[in-house]
Amino acid sequence: MTDISAHSPHPAHAIAQTRKRSWFKLETVVDHAILIFGSLLMLLPLLIMLQTVTTPDLETMKFGPTLTIGTELDDNFRKAMFEASGFSGQNTGMNMLKNSLILGIGFAVGKIVIGMMAAYAIVYFRLRFATLAFWLIFTTLLLPLEVRILPSYEIVQQLGMMNTYQGLIIPLIASATATFFFRQFFRSVPEELIEAARIDGAGPIKFFIDILVPLSQTMIAAMFIIMFVYGWNQYLWPTMITTDENMYTLVRGIKQIVQTLEGNNIPEYGRANMLALIAILPPVLVVIFFQSWFVKGLTESDK
Repeated sequence: MTDISAHSPHPAHAIAQTRKRSWFKLETVVDHAILIFGSLLMLLPLLIMLQTVTTPDLETMKFGPTLTIGTELDDNFRKAMFEASGFSGQNTGMNMLKNSLILGIGFAVGKIVIGMMAAYAIVYFRLRFATLAFWLIFTTLLLPLEVRILPSYEIVQQLGMMNTYQGLIIPLIASATATFFFRQFFRSVPEELIEAARIDGAGPIKFFIDILVPLSQTMIAAMFIIMFVYGWNQYLWPTMITTDENMYTLVRGIKQIVQTLEGNNIPEYGRANMLALIAILPPVLVVIFFQSWFVKGLTESDK
């Protein structure tokens, strides 16, 4: 006679497995619920902005954001990008978009170049105070722009760089963020590669350009994403440096449009929110297209 109990699972073990599976299901539901709630919380402002750009400004001022979708999307896009209403000069959204791109790209490229050269000198040159110099540079991470904005503004004014791209970019590119990450990456380069370059007669400049720069492509991409987004979102510094409306960035110009409330004029909410939506697109596209490079660059620095 066959013993059925020998082939069937123990009742206590079966109950434990059932409880474990139910716990996993509950944990999965909670995780997804938190993710969905967080996504909706972040998307809600974007949905309000999308609704605002489709309705007339007078309705927005009277009733605030509603659930209705209007027909003003094309008109607000045309005014945002090609009309100069709300400004004393002939500034348009296209001009502000160009200024923001120049600031973001110049900011990112400048920080990468300065950071790579500083990290190269600290890691590969036999400097007496290299470690002290690195930590002095690293401590500047603890000092935000607001701490040094008044002396930086005074220097830019004395050098005559107000309302110029040089004044927008140069005072911001000296930072320790890129230096720190490139230092960590350079320290992970094998010693055998350095010795092989010396045997082949590569000097410091040739070693840097022909070997380190190609090896640093993923790190450069990762730093470009971080610095581009940081430079693109700058508001306080462009506000202090630019008094000429032709030098306004998108973030600076949006604030100017919303503040237009004189006499019978009302703030151009539709135009301002359209510019805000346009200002979101470049950083989002940069992150999407360079996401794999970004992750790879940051993980390679830890090797």
